[in-house]
Amino acid sequence: MLSRRNVRIKIMQVLYAAQRQQFKSPRAYESLFIQMVDNSYKLYLQNLIIIQRVCEYAKHDLATRRAKLRPTAEDKAFQAILADNPIVSFLSDNNELSRAYEQAGVKRTIDADQIQGLYRDFLTTEAYQEYLTKGDTTSASSISLLLKLYKWLQSQELFLGMIEDHFPLWSGDKSLVIGAIKKTIKALPAEQDFYKAYQNHGEAVLEFGQPLLKFVVESDDALLERIKPLLQNWEAERVAIIDMILIKMAVGEFTQFPAIAPEVTINEYVDISKSYSTDKSREFINGVLDNLRKELQKDGLV
Repeated sequence: MLSRRNVRIKIMQVLYAAQRQQFKSPRAYESLFIQMVDNSYKLYLQNLIIIQRVCEYAKHDLATRRAKLRPTAEDKAFQAILADNPIVSFLSDNNELSRAYEQAGVKRTIDADQIQGLYRDFLTTEAYQEYLTKGDTTSASSISLLLKLYKWLQSQELFLGMIEDHFPLWSGDKSLVIGAIKKTIKALPAEQDFYKAYQNHGEAVLEFGQPLLKFVVESDDALLERIKPLLQNWEAERVAIIDMILIKMAVGEFTQFPAIAPEVTINEYVDISKSYSTDKSREFINGVLDNLRKELQKDGLV
């Protein structure tokens, strides 16, 4: 599921954490990196279970309404169509998915009161009212509703708080997870183990991320000596920590991944700096990397 962009960000975060915590062992770097990679998959599962639980709450709502001594006309007419449709039923009846939630620990991140709050608020939306009025619970109609529910959730502070409480660094994976959830919903019902397609130990992690992290960690001193002469009159100690990390990573890509064009590498790290470093980092990193690329090409290393 992870793209190279996501992997770059995670490596940057690992290297930053290592400096702050003074990692002693290369294994500590790899362990934290794998933990961050696994968190992306857990984040995907947490988004999915929140959608599922909000829909399933309709059954609890139905039971509560039926248990009233004096139900209203609205209570008597209420149907749990948010839960009783082929798409949500597929998720609810999927024992393999339930075990995946359990193994990933995401069930423990779900608070019933928060789910109830989201459910109650969603019942007031135009998307739900339209679904209710039409009474069309076919797969196509239910998929459309779940997509609208997920879009609505992304605008709710309660939902965002549920995510950030357990995945504070989720912004780096946000667009990727949103895309994965949309793709998942559109493909339902699917194979029982559909979620495994979003486990993250793919090419971007195994063939790009782990080798890049290993190279930067093992070559840290040599990379610094290569970079120092081209810091545009800045002393290395005065360069922002994130900027230096991104420059070292880019040099690693220049020299270790010939299939990636240097221009692509420069653009990627300049773009990452816009979100994670200072206002002036973009120009600084672009200039340093452009000079480094020229030096490395002259030395036959790119």
